[in-house]
Amino acid sequence: MREKGYVIDTCDVRRGKKKFAGYVLRNEPIIRKQKKEIDDLMEDDMVEIMKYGRGAPKGKYKRLLINGRCIMSNTPDEIKDFSRFVSRAKGSILINGLGLGVILKALLSKADITDITVVEISEDVIELVGPTYLSDRRVSIINADAFEFKPPKGKRYNAVWHDIWNYITSDNLPEMSRLHRKYGRIADYQESWCRDRCKQKKYHNDI
Repeated sequence: MREKGYVIDTCDVRRGKKKFAGYVLRNEPIIRKQKKEIDDLMEDDMVEIMKYGRGAPKGKYKRLLINGRCIMSNTPDEIKDFSRFVSRAKGSILINGLGLGVILKALLSKADITDITVVEISEDVIELVGPTYLSDRRVSIINADAFEFKPPKGKRYNAVWHDIWNYITSDNLPEMSRLHRKYGRIADYQESWCRDRCKQKKYHNDI
C-alpha cells in the first residue's frame, strides 16, 4: 500500500541541546494523539533522551515527514548512527531505504565506492529525494520492497545497509534478522540502523 503525505522541511531547533528531539530525530514510537499536550510530548522525548542519549543541538535540520511525523533527519545523532558503516564501506553497496539520502551522500563522498543500489518502497520518497543523487552515475534507485527485492543473478555486495524503520524499538529486531538472513549470502558486511539500540531496548523491556 502506497503511503501518502511525505514532505521535506527544515526545522529550527532553538531551545538548546536535547530539546524537542522527537520533532527532528527518530526516537521512541510516540503516539501523538490530537489532545495530547505539548508538555507531555516533551516529557516522553526527554525520557528517551535520558535513557539513550539522543537529542538535537541548536541548529537547522532537514526532516522527512509522513503525515506530520518525523521519520528521518540530518541531525548529528542520525549521522552518527551510520558513521561506522560508512567508514567500513567500499566497493559495491546496497542500501535498503532511501530516506533523506543522508547516508547516500556520505557514501558518495568516498572515492572507493564503485556503485550504490538503493531499494526504496515509496514512490513518493523517490520522487522527493532521488533527483538529488541520480546525477551521480554510481547511483541507481529501485522502487521495491527490501524483503522482496531480487539482486541480479551472481551479484555480490561489499556492504549492505538496512534502514526501513521509523523508530528505535525492539519490535524492529525480527525484521532486521530477516533482512540479515536474506542478504547475508550475497554481502561481505551488513548493518541495520540502530540494531544495537533496539537490542538494548529489548533487554530493558525483558528485565
